[in-house]
Amino acid sequence: MVIRALLVWLVLAGAALARGDTRLMILHDHGNPVVSEMVELTIRGEYDLTVSLEDMQFPNSPDYDWIQIARDDWHKERVQGRLLQIFERRIALFPRRNGPLTVGPVSHKLTFVQDNGQRAETTVTAAPITLAVRPFPSDAPPLSASQLTLTDELSAEPGRLQKDEILTRRVTIEALGALAHHLPARPDLSEPWLILFSQPETRETVLTEAGPVARVVWEWQLRPKTGEPAILHAQAFPWFDTDNRQVEVAPLKPIPFGFAGFGSNFGASDQVAWRNWPIAALALGAGMGASLALMLRGQGLLPAAALRRRLRRLRPGPHARAMRRAAAAGDLAVLRAAADRHLRWRGQPAPALMADLDRQLYAAMPPPGFDARRWLAAFHRTLRQA
Repeated sequence: MVIRALLVWLVLAGAALARGDTRLMILHDHGNPVVSEMVELTIRGEYDLTVSLEDMQFPNSPDYDWIQIARDDWHKERVQGRLLQIFERRIALFPRRNGPLTVGPVSHKLTFVQDNGQRAETTVTAAPITLAVRPFPSDAPPLSASQLTLTDELSAEPGRLQKDEILTRRVTIEALGALAHHLPARPDLSEPWLILFSQPETRETVLTEAGPVARVVWEWQLRPKTGEPAILHAQAFPWFDTDNRQVEVAPLKPIPFGFAGFGSNFGASDQVAWRNWPIAALALGAGMGASLALMLRGQGLLPAAALRRRLRRLRPGPHARAMRRAAAAGDLAVLRAAADRHLRWRGQPAPALMADLDRQLYAAMPPPGFDARRWLAAFHRTLRQA
């Protein structure tokens, strides 16, 4: 019996060793992304074979976008004392929806050379992995990046245009760790007082050593219909910074328009005043606002909007029940959305402790011991003291 058991053990050990000659895995850099955040996958094969031909097709899915970000890497590596042939393929994956996301299985078809010189084929399969994808933490279209740069270039000073001069505006957005179609749509700059011509946009994804870089370029030719003062409105593009795990805003600043020669019949001093009209208008508005505030404060009164906000903060708010239910259920995504709506309703900025909730939602490795009910109590306490 002992000899038979030993023989069975040797047969099983030999079979396990044979199966161990080829192994394929799907490795990932983090498993707690938000929608549209890049997750870097490495498809790694460890083969005790002399591979001559190979074929691997990464599976498509309506649940994610993906792109290969480097050439396949074949090299020799010693694994547990054995010199194996290693295969690595790097994939950047971008979830399209929140919730559990399954990737794989992935199969690698290999043609290898046997000891007798003959060729043979085998297929190695990597088991699927599951990522817990969080909702995108903003109502804006999902855009996640580790770095985002917005460049706004003007061909001339817009407040001092010459007669018949056309202003060219060129805006470039580059986002590291994103795809081109994640970048925002071209903003609408049309105004009743503005003559505008839009050039075709340029949108591309460029592979770099640091990762994929999404780039979009917008260009317009602009000219006011008259020389009367006007301001081209601002634009804002929210994006999720994957390094500090916070939503940031890339702004397009407002642009004051006007002709340098407009109002020349008023004299040189009036021209100087016209060129500085945006600063003068802001200073005048700030001065009038400060004076009005002092007058109301002296009489013990508040502006109507401020008074409404003060009264509103005394009420529990229409989102209190949703926050309580989400905290009791431990649903942090719903709690975050309800707290954000509550802050907007009260007209208050987000307190510092919102970062604790965001860390639980969006950090790659959230700290343990988070209590949603205790956080909600501290949230209400902070708002009452503000």
